[in-house]
Amino acid sequence: MRTHGAKLRACPNVIATGVGYKVTADRRTEALSVVCSVSQKVPLAALSERDRVPTALDGIPTDVMPTGVIRAFANTGRLRPAPGGSSIGHRDITAGTLGCVVRQGGQVMILSNNHVLANSNAASPGDPILQPGPYDGGKLPGDLIAELHQFVPISFAEPASDCGFARGVLALLNAGCQVIGSHTRYRAYRIQAASNLVDAAIARPLSASDVSDEILEIGRIQGLGRGELGMRLQKSGRTTGYTQGEILQVDVTANVQYGAGQTAQFTDQLMAGAMSQGGDSGSAVLNDNKQLVGLLFAGSDNSTIINRIEHVFSALNLSL
Repeated sequence: MRTHGAKLRACPNVIATGVGYKVTADRRTEALSVVCSVSQKVPLAALSERDRVPTALDGIPTDVMPTGVIRAFANTGRLRPAPGGSSIGHRDITAGTLGCVVRQGGQVMILSNNHVLANSNAASPGDPILQPGPYDGGKLPGDLIAELHQFVPISFAEPASDCGFARGVLALLNAGCQVIGSHTRYRAYRIQAASNLVDAAIARPLSASDVSDEILEIGRIQGLGRGELGMRLQKSGRTTGYTQGEILQVDVTANVQYGAGQTAQFTDQLMAGAMSQGGDSGSAVLNDNKQLVGLLFAGSDNSTIINRIEHVFSALNLSL
């Protein structure tokens, strides 16, 4: 996966790669495969040879799964104490989900996504956090529940190069390729500085009594777990409430759209099926034993993308 992932994601429509069970004739097999998620499935005849996903990589079969475009994503009322699964958001966003209560250095904190609590890097520590989120009617000062404490910055990809000199050089190179009959064509890109592991942030409640250790329709978290292929999942979110799913892929690298032309690449993610919608971002994801395994942050019509909780806790120095 580490060797071939970048090359696969360069294929048209391939927006994520991971390891999952191969699906044949709409039935899941027990064979592991390299799964390429595509925004839409295109007939093989419509693709050039170089744009096709190979049938196998180093002897491991591949699979192509249509997920739709992956986008960063309702228990919508005002709740005190506010439990996990309820609506929350920075004053300048719409609304997301309060994931769960965590601790940092013994202090009670609210865990959710950067794009929910920190407005995709645009916020500052001390900014007001509302419950419910603004889209659900949250207003200052009555619905102020917390202040932004810390977030992990998201590294966004830079757009394709618009350098005039680069365009001129490319035009000459491509013209030369055409003259000699080569099918090779060159494109200019700016390289993203770094991939991301988490979309995560924490906020400090004005009072610890304003939040609850419970998650709506789930209850209390029973420790931490590690997400594994085939693991059953559950979550409670602002939009879709309580849903269940299954880890369909691990070791996922995905390009996630954040709106306004911003895209960020995330590595070592978990992918589940359609267990979320917009507004569920920030939901805590648990296994059947109520162990916390991930933080939901993005998805498509057919998929849900989840940060591994061990990366979230490490990045923000958290405990339960």
